[in-house]
Amino acid sequence: MTFLLLASAVIIILISVNVSRQKKTKTQEDRDFWAREQRANSVRRKSLDGLNYISIPLESFPTHLLQQDEVVLECIDTLEALSSQKIVNLSGYTNTDLKLEYGTANITELSQYDQNYTVLVRTLQKWADVLIETGYLEEASVLMEFAVSTGTDVSRTYYELAGYWASQGEREQIRRLKKTAASIRSANGNIIRHHLEEEYPDSRL
Repeated sequence: MTFLLLASAVIIILISVNVSRQKKTKTQEDRDFWAREQRANSVRRKSLDGLNYISIPLESFPTHLLQQDEVVLECIDTLEALSSQKIVNLSGYTNTDLKLEYGTANITELSQYDQNYTVLVRTLQKWADVLIETGYLEEASVLMEFAVSTGTDVSRTYYELAGYWASQGEREQIRRLKKTAASIRSANGNIIRHHLEEEYPDSRL
């Protein structure tokens, strides 16, 4: 009985120490976050000329296919509307990151650019899905390749494209997809890369 009481006491102490340590870590993280946020809120507006703006090469997309399909027409309309907007991939950047880099006054604009990017890559994959379902795999790959070239973190884009390249025996292209996924800033990048490594172990970086 004494041994059980002693063991229980030790466990309670260890749990208490661990909880206390976690609280201290959380407190420090909160302090660091708010200190960084305070610095970010004092940064003046900076030029956005150096951003990597994305242009949509609609003329190189398979707009001649499935012209009666409502989903395809919707995707084309969306991309046409986006083509006159500013689009920037800011995936993986927090608002604090953006304010520190470009100034608080630019955060609304930057958020819009990033929202445009999200719509872009989702629309490209939506269109590609219809093409894949109807057997236009090569044409779908054109859309997905463009999305990958912009650094998308839409996992389906990588998985479908990798499957296409595997069917063509293009293992080097799969290695390229893994390399691109490894450079993605968002957490999804590692998930995509690990999935590709498991599915295509013979196409290592």
